[in-house]
Amino acid sequence: MASSGQTLWGPRMRVILALATFVSAFALSVPARAQVPPAATAADPAPAAEAAAQAPAPRSPQLTREDLEAWLDGFIPFALGRGDIAGGIVVVVKDGQVLLQKGFGYADVEKKLLVDPERTLFRPGSISKLFTWTAVMQQVERGKIDLDADINQYLDFAIPPGPAGEPITMRNLMTHTAGFEEQVKELISEDPSRLQTIEATLKQWVPERIFAAGTMPAYSNYGTALAGYIVERVAGKSFDDYLDQNIFGPLGMTKSSFRQPLPEALMAGMAQGYEKASGKPQGYELINLSPAGSLAATGADMARFMIAHLQNGALGDARILSEETAKKMHGTPLTIIPNVNRMVLGFYETDTNGRRIISHGGDTQYFHSDLHLVLDAGVGYFISFNSGGKDGAVGPLREAFYRSFADRYFPGPAQEGAVDEATAKEHAAAIAGSYISSRRAESNFLSILNLLQPLKVVVNEDGTISLPLLTDLNGEPTKWREVAPWVWREVNGKGRLAAEVQDGRVVRFAPEWISPFMYMERSTGAKGVGWLMPAAAVALGALALTVICWPAAALVRRRYRRPLPYAGREAKAYRWVRIGALASLAAIAGWIGTIQAMFSDLKLLTAGMDWLVLILHVLGTVAVFAGFALALWHLAVVWQAPKRPLGKTWAVVLVLATAVIAWVAVAYHLVGLSTNY
Repeated sequence: MASSGQTLWGPRMRVILALATFVSAFALSVPARAQVPPAATAADPAPAAEAAAQAPAPRSPQLTREDLEAWLDGFIPFALGRGDIAGGIVVVVKDGQVLLQKGFGYADVEKKLLVDPERTLFRPGSISKLFTWTAVMQQVERGKIDLDADINQYLDFAIPPGPAGEPITMRNLMTHTAGFEEQVKELISEDPSRLQTIEATLKQWVPERIFAAGTMPAYSNYGTALAGYIVERVAGKSFDDYLDQNIFGPLGMTKSSFRQPLPEALMAGMAQGYEKASGKPQGYELINLSPAGSLAATGADMARFMIAHLQNGALGDARILSEETAKKMHGTPLTIIPNVNRMVLGFYETDTNGRRIISHGGDTQYFHSDLHLVLDAGVGYFISFNSGGKDGAVGPLREAFYRSFADRYFPGPAQEGAVDEATAKEHAAAIAGSYISSRRAESNFLSILNLLQPLKVVVNEDGTISLPLLTDLNGEPTKWREVAPWVWREVNGKGRLAAEVQDGRVVRFAPEWISPFMYMERSTGAKGVGWLMPAAAVALGALALTVICWPAAALVRRRYRRPLPYAGREAKAYRWVRIGALASLAAIAGWIGTIQAMFSDLKLLTAGMDWLVLILHVLGTVAVFAGFALALWHLAVVWQAPKRPLGKTWAVVLVLATAVIAWVAVAYHLVGLSTNY
């Protein structure tokens, strides 16, 4: 649950789709052009140049209630209508006060119930994590948690050591560098019978640690829930009770809760969630890893939380963190790749236009939110919408809002610079290739998404690079130009991208809107998507062609009354190899179809689907290995037949094709019996 690629349930597994929503569908604010004095003409340009040099620079609007409200009234309603989004809320705080809080659209479309910032509750998704991390820092301040100690000392079950034998620390959890693979099973549901305690969910399955602690950002809901469970244990009370007594109560957040189901008194004010405003309202989403995303809150309550953090832990007479602890939380970044935004303790940087900004975002299936704090200006905003909208319109809307807000009220130049043409082309060639997200499944069948959703970097003729899945407003891939060694900037924007290089070759990189919590890692070796994905595509094509031509050839023979040109063992091999090809195709199609269905409806990501997962594991394993064995037998039979050069060649193709499919099944855990994911 985070903006720009950080969802509650997984880079989304929807990482690539989330990245694709980065590009805004709305124009950013720009200063009006200076007017040319009437005396200047094309024949006499000097007076115009002199006047332009002497003219005062355009002034940016001041962040006042009046200007902000006028801007929002022109921005948000149009975006909601155009995007088929039911409703939203915007809250802006400044200098310890609420500057403006305003609802737009509907909390309930059918009842025409308007959004009210004081009464309507939204689901902030992963912004919930900021409350969990604040609770952790309270316990750090009280001496009950050591940021750099092995977390196993706070748990009643063991987290296994990492790849290098190292433990996990709370600092690793807060910076999403514990190294866990993605976990999504039983994460979200609308069925109260599937709701579990934090403890039960954590102990059900510990995700594999695929990176050494502290070395790779890989966003983790499981890691955040671990932190929430540790707070429970060291504080000696439930996580919900702890938040009520130590954060919500002191800040006067009377219309906020992590509790599930939501208390009846608060449920009455809960906004409906929608896929699109024109669709039906959906159910209340229940999050088993609740510290990672179960918060429901009004905009007015979120304002109080923002003010407390902007004032280093204080709101009026209430204090939830000491000033020293708050500054440590806001100002302790983890630098892995320089020149892009980083994780601090729980927040992530979104520094823009030279301003120090910390943030978090969040997405459930139906609610989509962002929170940004401009620390050096005492300004913060919370924005949330209760619909994904048409074609995922809410993603570009949120990005456009942030860029527009920053450029309007806190303008500043983009990073400038350049490298020579030869170096730019050399570095572009070094970064080109196929990558997979650090936030991924690795030990279970969902790892197949790494093969199906790689991110490619390509080199353009002018020495820039592009990521084809990221497009500009015109639908063309965004171009990035190198502005410093191994640092690129959007040609028509301010976003940066930086890479880590080993032996002259890029091993990982990150665009700055995801760099705090996720990197793109080059995919190499036997599982490298750069070769395996095209190989698998060709293999599936060969198998599909074999299966399709089987009945087609039979119909042709029947039409012209021709017999099968094979007999005996050859005829059997001919038929059985095609049955094997069909079985291999069916196994892969079954897995892909099931995974697609699961991610189109997250309520299917539960133990209720274990029966299907087991069937696919068993039948799929039999199918792909039977297909390979039959192809080998067919090759042996055909090779002994005289005068069949084309048949022998195709027999070799079928062996290679079924071998590739069998390897995909093994490498990406489509074979086996595990139902954990």
